[in-house]
Amino acid sequence: MAATALSLSGCKADAAPPSAATKAATTEQLPTVTLAATRSEQAAMREEVTGTLFPAQALQVGFEVGGRLEKVRVKKGQTVQEGQVLAQLNVEIADAQLAQAQAAVAAAEVSAAMAADVAGRNAKLQEQGNVSDLQNLTSTTQARQAQAQLLAAKAQLAQAQAGRRKHDLKAPFSGTVTDAPEQVGAIVGPGAPQFGLENLDSLLLKTTVADSTRAYLKPGTKVRVEVVGGGASTDEAVIRTIIRSADPATRRIPVDIVVPNKDGRFVANTLARVILPLGEAQQAQVIPVSALSSSGGDHVYVVASTGEVRRVDVQVLERRVREVVVKAASPLDKVVEYPTPSLAEGTRVSVK
Repeated sequence: MAATALSLSGCKADAAPPSAATKAATTEQLPTVTLAATRSEQAAMREEVTGTLFPAQALQVGFEVGGRLEKVRVKKGQTVQEGQVLAQLNVEIADAQLAQAQAAVAAAEVSAAMAADVAGRNAKLQEQGNVSDLQNLTSTTQARQAQAQLLAAKAQLAQAQAGRRKHDLKAPFSGTVTDAPEQVGAIVGPGAPQFGLENLDSLLLKTTVADSTRAYLKPGTKVRVEVVGGGASTDEAVIRTIIRSADPATRRIPVDIVVPNKDGRFVANTLARVILPLGEAQQAQVIPVSALSSSGGDHVYVVASTGEVRRVDVQVLERRVREVVVKAASPLDKVVEYPTPSLAEGTRVSVK
């Protein structure tokens, strides 16, 4: 009987509930997580793409005629207006050619006047029967020939005047001189670039987007542009052109965006980021960047009332420096910060 009692006593001891110390040990073995609060706001889905800021207008300017560079009127970095003289060639030969053409016109005018006078008198005499038809025809022909020579002389004069004007190189548009000759005296050829001119009051951001994004974009829509690695930004940039032809290399759609730059906050030929709105604003939630996981799709983890981890898939609408705007199927109260790779659906955790 004593042995039986000892045996039963042992069985009861094995069936006894765990003590407080055992519970504490079990709790300490659970992974610990930290929760972060979220907040709600209205947001639209956005996409960030990068591109290069080009000048709205850029041109390498040179003389249309050749000659010796005699004067440089502007300096590198100077702002010029449309039609302002940038430089001049030596005009000695051009002036001589112009004077010769003017003299030729004067001589042709005299010859034409004399021939017209003779033809007029012969026509009257022919009516009176004092001049033959042949003589009248000859004088009339000579008058027409003299008139044609006058027209040719005037054409040569116009050509000489145009060549003289082309010895003055003028700015085709208002802008900033980015390159200019440092000295005069050099012989320059027709079309050889002498000045660089750029219109920097307005820049053109050229980028590309996926074909699925193109449907959300419309010309005239204002977008935000930020300098990559800099502090300059604007919300007044406007989508100008959406090309309906994909780039053969990337299969992406080219998009041109006009960026106002009268205050000079942006620098041409640098990289910039543009934030493109895709659709209307909707109810969304803001979470810390540290709470978003992207392995197997964007998602976050929440802790249920039972202490188990639950995965919630989200759609990222906007990425910020320290926060992410997401849309979830159900409201998010608190999310797990810095989720570890070992964290999975149904894992029991303790909240720090």
